[in-house]
Amino acid sequence: MVINQDVTEREKLQFQLNQAQKMESVGRLAGGVAHDFNNKLFIINGYAEMAMDMIDSSDPLHENLREIHTAGKKSADIVRQLLAFARKQTISPVLLDLNDTISSMLKMLQRLIGENIDLTWHPGKNLWAVKIDPSQVDQIMANLAVNARDAISDVGNLAIETKNTVIDKDYCRANPEASPGRYVMLAVSDDGCGMEKEVQDFLFEPFFTTKEIGKGTGLGLPTIYGIVKQNNGFLSVHSKPGEGATFKIYLPSHEAEQFFIRFAKESSREVPMGSATVLLVEDEQAILKMGMEMIRRLGYTVLTAQSPKDALRVAGEYNDKIDLLITDVVMPEMNGRDLSSRLRKNHPDLKTLYMSGYPANVIAGHGVLDEGVEFIQKPFSVKDIAVKVHGAIGD
Repeated sequence: MVINQDVTEREKLQFQLNQAQKMESVGRLAGGVAHDFNNKLFIINGYAEMAMDMIDSSDPLHENLREIHTAGKKSADIVRQLLAFARKQTISPVLLDLNDTISSMLKMLQRLIGENIDLTWHPGKNLWAVKIDPSQVDQIMANLAVNARDAISDVGNLAIETKNTVIDKDYCRANPEASPGRYVMLAVSDDGCGMEKEVQDFLFEPFFTTKEIGKGTGLGLPTIYGIVKQNNGFLSVHSKPGEGATFKIYLPSHEAEQFFIRFAKESSREVPMGSATVLLVEDEQAILKMGMEMIRRLGYTVLTAQSPKDALRVAGEYNDKIDLLITDVVMPEMNGRDLSSRLRKNHPDLKTLYMSGYPANVIAGHGVLDEGVEFIQKPFSVKDIAVKVHGAIGD
């Protein structure tokens, strides 16, 4: 009896190891594809946006361009989900109280799931702080809420719970992805149709879905998986057919740290303009041209270079002050950070704004930006770059 149990346990651990390795391989592939696709979307979305600004809104062509731009933005959302799954999404984590963050989302979640589903909220007492990008909490909750809604055929219940928990070595032996320590547990439970064990084994693989064609991309749960792993957490699923499902997410606690909750709110004011001089460095010609057009429209003087060596030459020949360097992270010859350091020798007041389809290790560890580093994710809009340039220069 003991031998049988030992063999079963080894088989379970081997299966979990194989799944983890497969997920890692798929993640690398998804991240690479997403990075390249991001560059193409940047060009599509950027030119569509600028073309709309050049055409009167009553012109029939304006509507066609708007449809292109809308499709481009939706495609960019899918790319962001792939990057989240691959753990290459650019994030700016802050220390926050999950209770406060989720409380502020309850009305939105209720609208998302509909009035036929009763939403209940059970916040844990004296919850420890966690360190995560607030937008990632939004992604997690929205995806889980949509999954619960789709699992409930008519009326039903969705329960959200948080609590402090300590994970010990015994738990980790049965759950290899877990590590011992203090965690904040977030549980989302529904009383929907539930899932067979065979379905649960593939839940977090990209594009796997049990929904009808056109009803889902199969990226919601993989996105959650990537977010949780990127923030050094782990998750578990408990479900049986006809008995609903519970997703439990464990995020490392930061209860010993003093923290301030920060929410980045995009300004609804007019696009900020400027008059400074910007040096734009990008090794892909089409993106360089696109970025130059965007930044010039904002009133800035734009110098361009297609390589770091070219950027050093342009900066050396320019007689006036260069206020801001906008550079891709990964380029031939040298990376963006090294280029910035070289240029600051002769331009000590030069500010730098990095851009990329996903962050490189030179400025980010595991996709997490160093504090104080200015970064913009491709693809970006005219308003995105306007706000970032204005903030980086500080004018």
